[in-house]
Amino acid sequence: MASMNKLGAVWTVLLGSAFLLCACGEEQPDVPDKSYIGVAYYNQSDTFLNELLDSFKEQLKEMQNEDMDTVVMVRDAAGVQRTQDDQVKELINAGCDVLCVNLVDRADPSEIIDMAREHEVPIIFFNREPVAEDLMQWDQIYYVGADAEESGVMQGELAADMIKNNSQTDRNRDGKIQYVVLEGEPGHQDAIIRTETAVKTLTDSGIELEKLSYQIANWNRAQAENRMEQLIGQYPNQIELVLSNNDDMALGAMDAYKKLNYTETALPVFFGIDGTDAGLEAVMDSELAGTVYNDKEGQAKAMAELCWALITGDGMEELEFQKERCIYLPYAKVTEENADEFIARSNTP
Repeated sequence: MASMNKLGAVWTVLLGSAFLLCACGEEQPDVPDKSYIGVAYYNQSDTFLNELLDSFKEQLKEMQNEDMDTVVMVRDAAGVQRTQDDQVKELINAGCDVLCVNLVDRADPSEIIDMAREHEVPIIFFNREPVAEDLMQWDQIYYVGADAEESGVMQGELAADMIKNNSQTDRNRDGKIQYVVLEGEPGHQDAIIRTETAVKTLTDSGIELEKLSYQIANWNRAQAENRMEQLIGQYPNQIELVLSNNDDMALGAMDAYKKLNYTETALPVFFGIDGTDAGLEAVMDSELAGTVYNDKEGQAKAMAELCWALITGDGMEELEFQKERCIYLPYAKVTEENADEFIARSNTP
């Protein structure tokens, strides 16, 4: 009988140990089998952002596995910050695990930050960088983008090289380059920086410039075409250089000249920024003299990897942060000689 009691005690210990092991296993955090990522961006008419988000979705598809699926929910604010605030609230209420936000107004993220912090949903701001003070409001705020100053410098260098190597750019032979600038939004940090640094780089390169006009076209091709038609009427046959804050506006400026049936020899030289698909094709076709490639694939990959790390808890140490929680991707100069390389990159998910 004593032996039976001892055997029973052994079984009790073994069963108790097994129960404890199971209980310990249950206490381990489970990675969800489905995650939800909310994306809120300022305007669906922005060509660069649409291409970036397409790449972002492809990157996430490549990363997901049989243990976890990702669902991306996208909202377009149509240029209204109040609308974006409401959309972010909707995405949080829908159960999003991470928010990716391209701000309408980079100086007004406080309501979005407050909502996300209250519900403990990490935020990745992208493409439009909030001011430094706002990025420090919470330790779950991140930024993915590029350095606007670098893009302006590169655009200025591309234009300076063109002017120095092609005497035909100065069509009226007055020793100065008469130029116009097509800017993004009024007061937008990237627009201001791209314009100032491009012009400064040109003058620092020894190019004598004469400013004819700066025009706001809100990153939009149709608006740029309209502004350019007005400028052509105001300065007929005087414009020798068009510096555009993005490719869409540069293409819009070209559209204006085509609409007015200008011959190729009467055209100014056009430079863009972003390296959109249409912009790269225009460089290949010698319509745009050059553009500056904004690495949408690199930014999309960084966003996808950061989302994955925030959801699963794995891979954060492999990301290269600057200023604690920011990831910046470099720009690159694009001319007719290397445009095909960037077209190939753009077409690779």
